[in-house]
Amino acid sequence: MNIHEHQAKQLLKKFGAVVPEGIFAFTVEELLKRCSSLKTDKYVLKAQIHAGGRGKAGGVKILDSLTELEKSAKELLGKKLVTKQTGPEGREVKRLYVEASSTIEKEFYLSCLIDRANSKIAFISSDQGGMNIEEVAAKFPKKISTTKVDKIEEITNEECEKVIKIFNLNNDSKNQAILLVKSIFKMFTKIDANMIEINPLILTKEKKIICLDAKVNFDSNALFRQPEILELRDLNEENQTEIEASKHGLSYIKLNGSIGCMVNGAGLAMATMDIIKLYGEEPANFLDVGGGASKEKVSAAFKIILSDKNVKGILINIFGGIMRCDILAQGVVDAAKEIKIEVPLIVRLAGTNFKEGKEILDNSGLQIISADNLDEAAKKIVEAVK
Repeated sequence: MNIHEHQAKQLLKKFGAVVPEGIFAFTVEELLKRCSSLKTDKYVLKAQIHAGGRGKAGGVKILDSLTELEKSAKELLGKKLVTKQTGPEGREVKRLYVEASSTIEKEFYLSCLIDRANSKIAFISSDQGGMNIEEVAAKFPKKISTTKVDKIEEITNEECEKVIKIFNLNNDSKNQAILLVKSIFKMFTKIDANMIEINPLILTKEKKIICLDAKVNFDSNALFRQPEILELRDLNEENQTEIEASKHGLSYIKLNGSIGCMVNGAGLAMATMDIIKLYGEEPANFLDVGGGASKEKVSAAFKIILSDKNVKGILINIFGGIMRCDILAQGVVDAAKEIKIEVPLIVRLAGTNFKEGKEILDNSGLQIISADNLDEAAKKIVEAVK
């Protein structure tokens, strides 16, 4: 789960990090009213969407007066920002954030995330923070430092110093940076975060270390024990089809291809998408129906797949372990009759009662094409959509 920048900064502040003074609002009138509390000569206006690259897309503006702020806020609120992370459809700006401007002497990059390969928490730091950090990582990898923390209960001063060594700070600023790293580590472990990213982290001309931007991502599987974090969720920023799928216990992620996929098991779903690509087409989605696919669940999965207008065919790939293939096949037949599927449908069954399941499909009277293995299924669905 993602949250907005202004929410991330409030969490950072709660755990002891220094952030600029700022306010957010859903309307221009509310924004201007709240801005009277800011003590600043310049205002930094920021669009609040769950996507990076806002600055390059015109979503961040530095303004000299409340008059300029009002004009820019009216232009930005309701606008669709298109960045590398939003895709061509863009994301509508429904809330704005304004903060006091900062005098920047130097920009840095700092993030904390889970290193799954080593089962550790890792800090990534660089003295080249800002909008082009991806280019820095690609072209100048030595400018990126990675520090892995040995214990998840605490981070030592020595580990903190390794994290910030690349910043090359003087003693006072160095001490501030160490405290910041400790704050981020504590926040990361307490709120079940997957990532905390500060870009840029800045050293001001007054020699203060400040988090100028912030992005936080959470482990969705841990939200049941983080009710305060769950309240920060903004459903307007999430794919509505994915939200609908979660209501039915389906793991669904929309993609940009033409072949809809319905599979049980995440690994099998990934393999199914890979083989579709191998034969020259693109999957339209990742969809894992899980171990107990009832008729209602299968029907919901069909409706979700077909809600994507790009879908030209559907491939169902089921391995019957906990779930019996004959029960799944009957669910597919019932759902297909109810929904009236008008695109090619290929079904591959394997495992428990797959022969009985295949008979149900063959005797259904529906135009369901069966396949004996995944390779055959992939070839058939690719041929069918072409």
